[in-house]
Amino acid sequence: MHLDHFTLRSILTSLDSIQGKGETRDHTDIQQDPVPSGFRSVSFTLHTKDMVSTVMNVLTSCSLSVKHMEELKSSAETAKRPSEAGIPFYRPIKWDKTYYTFTGYRDPEQELEQAKRVEPTLSTWLRKNEPTATKKHRASLPRREELKRLKKELGQKFALADIRWQRSWGVTHRCCQLQSLSRLSQQNPEALINLRGHTIIFTDQSGMNASGQVMLGTMDVHHHWAKIFERLPSYCRLQQQTEWLKERISLLLGGIQVIHGESLGSVQPIEEHYSTLNNFHKRLLPRRLFLHPRSLQGLAMTLENHRSTPSLHEMGQFIIPTNCDPPELQTFLQSHALEARKRIKRKHQLRSEEEAAVKDCVQSLSLRDLSKEPSITSSQMIPCCKRLLEQRSPLMQGLHICVSHFYSVMQDGDLCIPWDWKQ
Repeated sequence: MHLDHFTLRSILTSLDSIQGKGETRDHTDIQQDPVPSGFRSVSFTLHTKDMVSTVMNVLTSCSLSVKHMEELKSSAETAKRPSEAGIPFYRPIKWDKTYYTFTGYRDPEQELEQAKRVEPTLSTWLRKNEPTATKKHRASLPRREELKRLKKELGQKFALADIRWQRSWGVTHRCCQLQSLSRLSQQNPEALINLRGHTIIFTDQSGMNASGQVMLGTMDVHHHWAKIFERLPSYCRLQQQTEWLKERISLLLGGIQVIHGESLGSVQPIEEHYSTLNNFHKRLLPRRLFLHPRSLQGLAMTLENHRSTPSLHEMGQFIIPTNCDPPELQTFLQSHALEARKRIKRKHQLRSEEEAAVKDCVQSLSLRDLSKEPSITSSQMIPCCKRLLEQRSPLMQGLHICVSHFYSVMQDGDLCIPWDWKQ
């Protein structure tokens, strides 16, 4: 690297202005004396392989001290790996994917990704995580007892039908929710009088759902809960009107039962459910359908606002759009009634098999509990249980097992395993 006259002249001009010597130079003087006295031309070549050595080389070439760089250089040399010490410019070769395709060699990056995606076998995962799950379960025992006590106490105090949770919250979270309800009952006991005979469900929003359960939003404050309790009489009247609408629709459609979407895993507020039923009922009234009063008895249907065509669910329920043309609806129901009855019968058979398989697993494997997530169907749960019985792993004794889509150790010691776990 060479410093030309123009660069040196620029540097000198900058130095003069910064030092403030008060000396002025006209343009002609600078051109006549491009390299003033006290400066010399310096040239050096950048051939070192690291930053520290490069800087030291530049300083040495300029006859400047490098004492303050010695310690930094020694630290850099110490940190350098022995395998790379003799390689001036170590850089791994990264081949294009086509190289491995044509040569037949293995792609190390692809093998690494595959290794990350390899799912462990059930026995391997249990050996690794059973101690952690057992430790967490033991630590959660006091909270489990507190949860049981609070649920029983509140249920008896206000004559509740049940207390439920929409999501699989941990024991600590559930205890906090019940403690909040207990504090509200102590601060404002009259607010909970209207709860008698109802089922409480902790969920994401407050109000009443289509099943008539009192929803308490977990993010809402006590004041909001109290307002919901005060409005319960009006909610109950709205629920009665929805039941009347269901009966009227059932009479018009051959005795088919109208159910709501919660049976398929969603939560529908009572206001929305009433509006859907009312609009559908008004659509049916002007068009008289020729259906025998009991021709569709034993079947069920749900109404959806955002669906355009009717369909039959794999579990046997009809899924009907609220804007469906009545004659078209009659044709669809009659033509699919036989298949719907077959699917409902199959659903009941699967549920019976599932209950038997779960009971057998709990007893034979000495489990504390065996449950599943709502998204797991009976067709998935049954073979999972049968394979667990074949495996008969002693590591599962005394555990809480939840069949899911993935492996996980929950905060209270419950173990989640995928329904299609590898053996």
